[in-house]
Amino acid sequence: MSDYKKIIAQNKKASFEYFIEERFEAGIILTGSEVKSIRNGKVTIADTHAAMNKNELFLYNCHIAEYEQAGRFNHSTKRTRKLLLKKKELQKIIGKIKLKGYTLIALSMYFNKKNLVKIELGLSKGKKQHDKRQAIKDKDWEREQGRVLRDKKGLR
Repeated sequence: MSDYKKIIAQNKKASFEYFIEERFEAGIILTGSEVKSIRNGKVTIADTHAAMNKNELFLYNCHIAEYEQAGRFNHSTKRTRKLLLKKKELQKIIGKIKLKGYTLIALSMYFNKKNLVKIELGLSKGKKQHDKRQAIKDKDWEREQGRVLRDKKGLR
């Protein structure tokens, strides 16, 4: 099975804000105008998270812009959307969410090889301020190391 993914939107701040421990792929229930808008790339998942409601997972705060040609059949831009997961995955996620500090955040939205919209969810814990500072220091150090190595190769 190939890992074809046509990425629509990514949450680039997620790895900076959270420790991502596990990743899950979930389907999402959408209306026709939402899919058309997603195909145009009019989706934002920056502050999107998933939460449990009556033993089901729902996606909150996902902004999908209205599709202009839909007219009166358009959708609400920030409505809650149901996520589709296998029962074992759902029970595993619900068990971990109930633990203190775990959050289920959206990492990316993409089309799979069958052209279905999928969302990648990350089971994560929030980082403290000092963890974020350390991540910035590590990134700067790696960048500086690359710069020094590149300069040494160029001189010889």
